[in-house]
Amino acid sequence: MALTLTLWHNPRCTKSRETLALLEAQGHRPTIRLYLEDPPSADEIHAALTLLGQPAIALVRTVEAEFRDLGLSHASDEADLIAAMAAHPRLIERPLLIANGKAALGRPPEAVLAIL
Repeated sequence: MALTLTLWHNPRCTKSRETLALLEAQGHRPTIRLYLEDPPSADEIHAALTLLGQPAIALVRTVEAEFRDLGLSHASDEADLIAAMAAHPRLIERPLLIANGKAALGRPPEAVLAIL
C-alpha cells in the first residue's frame, strides 16, 4: 500500500525545503499544501494536533509578531491558539508532514522519517 503524504509547506523556509528534499530523495512524492496560500481550517489544525499528540502551542511559531500582537502566550487556551493559527497561518510551525494517520514536524527534517 502506497503512503499518502501531505506536507504543509512554505517554500521560503529552509527547514521546509530540506524536509521536502529529504522526502523526495527517499522516493516519496508528497502532496504539497502551501498553507500560507491555502490555510487549514481550525478543524484541520485540531486534527493535525491530534495526530501529533501535542498541545496547540507545539504547532505555534511563538517568535512571530502576530503571536505577541494577538496577546497570545504559552498559557493561552487551546481553542484560542487553534483559532489564531487558522486566522493567521504564519503562526503555524512548518513543515508538517501528515502520513496515513500520523503527523510529524520537520524540525529537524529527519524527524518526519519516523512516521514513514
